[in-house]
Amino acid sequence: MKVHDILIVGAGLAGMRAAIAAHSHLAHLDIALLSKVHPVRSHSVAAQGGINAALGENDSWEAHAFDTTKGGLYLGDQDAIEAMCREASGDILDLERMGVIFSRDEKGRIAQRPFGGAGFPRTCYAADRTGHAILHAMYEQLLKRRIFVYEEWYVTSLIVEEGVCRGVVAWDLLHGGLHAIGAKAVILATGGSGRVFLTSTNAVINTGDGMALAYQAGAPLEDMEFVQFHPTTLKDTGILITEGARGEGGYLLNTLGERFMKTYAPEQMELATRSTVSLAIGQEILEGRGVDGCVLLDLRHLGRARILERLPQIRELSVEFAGVDPIESPIPVRPGAHYQMGGVRTNQWGETELPGLYAAGECACVSVHGANRLGGNSLLETIVFGRRAGRRAAEYAAAKVPRALSDATLRTEETRIRTLMGNKGPERAWQIREELGKIMSLNLGIFRTQKSMTEAGEKVRELKARASHVWLHDRGKIFNTDLIQALELQALLEIAETILAGALAREESRGAHYRSDFPRRDDANWLKHTLAYRTTEGASLKYAPVTITRFQPK
Repeated sequence: MKVHDILIVGAGLAGMRAAIAAHSHLAHLDIALLSKVHPVRSHSVAAQGGINAALGENDSWEAHAFDTTKGGLYLGDQDAIEAMCREASGDILDLERMGVIFSRDEKGRIAQRPFGGAGFPRTCYAADRTGHAILHAMYEQLLKRRIFVYEEWYVTSLIVEEGVCRGVVAWDLLHGGLHAIGAKAVILATGGSGRVFLTSTNAVINTGDGMALAYQAGAPLEDMEFVQFHPTTLKDTGILITEGARGEGGYLLNTLGERFMKTYAPEQMELATRSTVSLAIGQEILEGRGVDGCVLLDLRHLGRARILERLPQIRELSVEFAGVDPIESPIPVRPGAHYQMGGVRTNQWGETELPGLYAAGECACVSVHGANRLGGNSLLETIVFGRRAGRRAAEYAAAKVPRALSDATLRTEETRIRTLMGNKGPERAWQIREELGKIMSLNLGIFRTQKSMTEAGEKVRELKARASHVWLHDRGKIFNTDLIQALELQALLEIAETILAGALAREESRGAHYRSDFPRRDDANWLKHTLAYRTTEGASLKYAPVTITRFQPK
């Protein structure tokens, strides 16, 4: 059995930043990462628009904190928000020193573009490939430190003994077989769960694995009902068209050629918060002012030179997947599932309720986004809280004495895998996954009602029962993607269950959670966090207060 001081599950930006921070803090520790894909294929690579920090002369971290708090409809914990915004500028400079090539302004400084909900242009960017630039620079730092990576391994369970997380059980995709890997500290950094919806901006790997692992081990998931729908994705594919396109001055038009955001947010227009813009687009389409189920994103007035300099990937994606050149024609767009504001409940240092277990990035909920994330804050969260979690996990691991592990969890997981392999079917995992996506997209999209969510809940429970009997066409051990899809499906169903439970209980509209039957925000009854605990009957809900420091809800 292999044993490490720190094992990080997930090798995207949060995971790599945690590894680098832990190594920089205590270089003698044995640190390893485990990822179901090669690190530079992590979904962080797809982030386009930028990363926020108050670098401008007239900007401040306090203004950034206020915008984040207000944008999240006051559901974010303000102590965590303040920590993120206060440390943002230092982290941007650290990234630059690591080799991230940010775009520059005419004075040679790091360029910043305006993003929705922000009072200042504070989004630093590398054209429209910011995640790609940061991830590759981070991977170089990983190689420089010779941190070991388990490439293409899938964690099936956390090892919890005497109430402490002490490692994982994981399947080796390349060679086959389950292995127990011990660790004094485990950090979950597995990203989001966007694939619980049929059409999503997320990669197919974003199946909520880390959230489900923590949930199954007894740690609560927080605020799972808040799923952000990005306003501008390509029809059918769900491919992201960055908010940077609107930050550069793009217009949203309806079928009448009107900039309809003047009706919904006359001051901020296209740069209103994402939940506001998504609801506006949904309303325009619902009331018949859409264009074939979409609205139009017009960039033509920006001119060829600016589009090719600032938005080259957006042009490429539009031409390739929509057959539209934005230099010449508007892009048809509509809202698509994008980001999970909820996740594994943690404090500011990534610590969960389960000793020895940490979480960072989109799979965690330190609660900086509240009910609606501002564009540019997700990359920042991975860097700030990945660094913090890595540092705190290093201190925890350094103080712990190695202990022998039991093989009980490994044996349990071997039995589970044998059962899956022996199933008679008749259904395949992908069929149930597609059905789940349709149910969630139809009933828990931009608009929600008690009726739609109750019906969805009944169907999800049915799918959960059917998922345990899926038929695996591939019964072999070597690179068995059938098996991984079946395991991912079980994670997705756990996540769907928590989203449904939280959304059905929350009888108000706030940010990304809009209920047609309860259209108003209700601070008196619902300014609180939802905590979902796993039971044999499903998700059991509890509630926790929101931390308010300097900004009273308005």
